[in-house]
Amino acid sequence: MSFALLRSHGRPALAVIERQVRALSSTLAITDISAPTSSSSAAVKPKTGENNRNYLKHSKPSFVSTSVRKYSKKTAAPERAYNSDSDSDSDDERDNTPRQRQRKERVFHYPVRNMGNSEFWRRKMRTLHGVLDVNKDGVISYDDFMLLTEKFASLGHLDAKAKNEFRDIMRTTWEQQWGEITPYNLVTVEQYLTEMHHVVNDKDLKKKVHRFLPYLYKAVDKDRSGSISLNEFKLFFRCLGLTEENAAVSFAVIDKNGDGQITLDEFVKLGKDFFVSEKETHVSRMFWGPLVDH
Repeated sequence: MSFALLRSHGRPALAVIERQVRALSSTLAITDISAPTSSSSAAVKPKTGENNRNYLKHSKPSFVSTSVRKYSKKTAAPERAYNSDSDSDSDDERDNTPRQRQRKERVFHYPVRNMGNSEFWRRKMRTLHGVLDVNKDGVISYDDFMLLTEKFASLGHLDAKAKNEFRDIMRTTWEQQWGEITPYNLVTVEQYLTEMHHVVNDKDLKKKVHRFLPYLYKAVDKDRSGSISLNEFKLFFRCLGLTEENAAVSFAVIDKNGDGQITLDEFVKLGKDFFVSEKETHVSRMFWGPLVDH
């Protein structure tokens, strides 16, 4: 009777156990197939019974590390960004390499040149201050600017339009450099040196420092030939209050090619170079006559 009871109740339990073993075997077979080995790319045959239990006990999930290795080889940069849990990979620090530091340091190897510091340049500006001080009272005023303008206009070589443009240019130059137009706005030598030092070191102002020179040129080009001779250059010096002897000496120096003529381009360039050049041998040093001694 006991044997009969065992048979009637044991068979269903045995059937359940067998189904669980088959399910476990099937699961292990799927795991083995999805896990590639280093020796072959083919799928591993499923293991059963005791072999399956030993396999689970001693095997490692190699598919995880394999996936990471493939990712890191193909896309190293994203992996690096992902692994960083701080701000140490910011643009500033990535640029802080020896090459980047060298580039940044190069910037400081080229200091901005500050013009107008030599005594020679200051001597030239004192000379020009004396020329612009038309009434010779020791200071430059707006009246001096207008007197100089009228001297050149009175030569009769400028038409009405050019005369008006010339006056406007001189007025604008005064207002931009010296301010309001009043009898009390007077520019001493030291003030002139300070202001011109600022002008030659300002990119925009330096472009305008010579803009009145073409009108001086046209005023003395009495035959309107497009170039001025020594005799016409003497007219230029006469309007500046200088002698014809001074004009002859200066003309011999600034007429570099010795053809006896100075073109408009040469004239303007020489006048501009007088303001910006600090080379004592440059021919432009004689543009406004002989330099003062001090």
